[in-house]
Amino acid sequence: HCLSVRAVCQREIDCDRGNGYSWKITLLRNYWKSKVKQEWLSGKYSNIPSQNNLPEKSMYPMDVDTWGEILEAELER
Repeated sequence: HCLSVRAVCQREIDCDRGNGYSWKITLLRNYWKSKVKQEWLSGKYSNIPSQNNLPEKSMYPMDVDTWGEILEAELER
C-alpha cells in the first residue's frame, strides 16, 4: 500500500516523512487522498455535467499544488 500511495502522492509522502511522521501515520494521512487524486488524474471526472453528478467520495481536502497537478492533467487531455 505504501508504494502505491507514494506513486500518486510522492510530494505529500516525502513531506510527511521529512516532518517526522512514521510510515504508518504517513500512510493513514495519505491513503484516501491518493485514491481520490488518482481518479481525478486519470480523467474519471473530466466530463461530469455538474457537481451534483460527482460521486460522494470524489472530493478530499488537497493542497493547491495537488489541485494544480490535477488541472494540468485536465489541460493536457
